[in-house]
Amino acid sequence: MAKLLFRLNGVSDDEAGDVRQLLAEAGFDTYETDAGRWRISLAAIWLRTDADYEQARALIEDYQQQRAQRLQQDFQQRLDSGEIPGVWQRFRERPVDFVAVAVAIAFILGLMLWPFVNFFN
Repeated sequence: MAKLLFRLNGVSDDEAGDVRQLLAEAGFDTYETDAGRWRISLAAIWLRTDADYEQARALIEDYQQQRAQRLQQDFQQRLDSGEIPGVWQRFRERPVDFVAVAVAIAFILGLMLWPFVNFFN
């Protein structure tokens, strides 16, 4: 009987393609279901035989750990090189926007907390 191996909902196309290729290269017998026209069905990769589930799952988990590590290193490298601005870099570039957002957040939090503050007075 078929067993759910990997959900594709919310997965990027490159990751889904890598998982498909990884499973095909390892020789696992799989098939795919899509989410359908209204996106209410389960988009997933299914394994046809239950006996291969543990091996296939271990292969996918190993791939996902390597991918996460690679993406974290890439993000940190881009952050260090200045390609991705940090909080203080954004503040220096657009201080008015930064302060306006901070004031808006404080105002909204004040509105949300106002009933509770008045309740105890």
